[in-house]
Amino acid sequence: MSALGAKVRVVGVAVAAAVLVAAGPAPAATPTCTNAAVTCFTGTAADGSTFKAEVPPAWNGTLLLYSHGYVPPVVPNPAADDAPGRAVADQLLAEGFALAGSSYASTGWAVVEAFRDQIDLLDRFRDRFGKPRRTIAWGDSMGGMITAGLIQRAPQRFDAALPMCGILGGAVGLWNQNLDLEYALKTLLSASPDPAVSGPASQLQLVHITNWPANVGLATAAVTAAQTTADGRARLALAAALFPLPDWYDSGSPRPARTDYAGRQQQQLKALQFQLAFIFGFRAEVEQRAGGNPSWNVGVNYTNLLRHSAERDLVRAAYQQSTLDLRHDLRLLERGQRVRAERGATGYLVRNVVYDGRIRVPVVTLHTTSDPLVVSPHERAYRDAVRRVGRRHLLEQLYVERPGHCTFTDAERLAALDVLLDRLRHGRWPRDTGSAFTDYEPPPFLRPFDLAWPQWPPWRR
Repeated sequence: MSALGAKVRVVGVAVAAAVLVAAGPAPAATPTCTNAAVTCFTGTAADGSTFKAEVPPAWNGTLLLYSHGYVPPVVPNPAADDAPGRAVADQLLAEGFALAGSSYASTGWAVVEAFRDQIDLLDRFRDRFGKPRRTIAWGDSMGGMITAGLIQRAPQRFDAALPMCGILGGAVGLWNQNLDLEYALKTLLSASPDPAVSGPASQLQLVHITNWPANVGLATAAVTAAQTTADGRARLALAAALFPLPDWYDSGSPRPARTDYAGRQQQQLKALQFQLAFIFGFRAEVEQRAGGNPSWNVGVNYTNLLRHSAERDLVRAAYQQSTLDLRHDLRLLERGQRVRAERGATGYLVRNVVYDGRIRVPVVTLHTTSDPLVVSPHERAYRDAVRRVGRRHLLEQLYVERPGHCTFTDAERLAALDVLLDRLRHGRWPRDTGSAFTDYEPPPFLRPFDLAWPQWPPWRR
């Protein structure tokens, strides 16, 4: 499990309810140095962020700048780290690479701070150790999004990038995607004749969330109750398909067969439960930063979204096992009360961050095929943006056949980095990327938004 996944499980609704959201951000913990064979440089910036850099005695001139993933706003700010794990760090240091990373000044959607603190760290590193011959950005999850944003905002500072499990559909696409899931759950579950489902669902706040732990609690109660009936399971499947949430969650079990609809829905339910704190809870912190609600679903044709969803067959099978009519429920979605964005808030997310596809350096992306948090269609959205502006030759995308968010082995991360380094050495992508990766075509991102083609939707209604 990724560090982010572990934190989310710790956060849970009961723990989250005890946290005072109004409390100010705690300063980041002090970084520690554990490899005595290298020069370790740590400190605290004026904004409270901490930083860490390690340089081996036989430095090869390449610096790897690591951007860490999302830390929930209810979790203390951890110390800066400079790699996605100590074993990976020590291996790279032994091979002659220098490493650096910042904690960022705050937790939550700390994208503004991340851009500032990571560039500041490059300057600190240069002042302390000299200018690197080559600088590579890499990062996990939200850190993958920041990695892609760094090479877009400051391309002159980087020679290559490796976003891993990244939010590559961009911030607007992500939070619109989250709103679709919120909206579908509230609209469909509020229509249930069972008050155990419809009561909590009808009280859900989609935007302008005032008490996010309570909101997550209501969503959890409604989803848990809905799962107990065939009608509820059908509506959960429909809502999940509009994300679309994957149908393989447990890493200890094989992927359910395509015709094992009950097994697929059980796995998809776990992915849905994993999302609830983000979509119904942590949105509140994003709105606070953005100065309002940045997301919208006015004009969205949910029948069209379902038609393009990779999970549409599961939806049809679930409705066949229920007493409900799928067309009726799609009409409920079409006629429901829609949400309008506040332009200034959307502009904040465009800046922090949406992609234009105009990559100027080689980029390798790495993703699991069944990520329940940052779903694999994010990769396709990024590829489409890059392709539209004629930069596809600079992009290589690698996939690991596995469920989970950022659940890569150390060997897989290093193998992906080797692909990128090979491209830098030889000026072309290697013909064989190795046995660690699988051929995979991600499903479409259902609501794309990027600066290469910002119009939405891409399908005629």
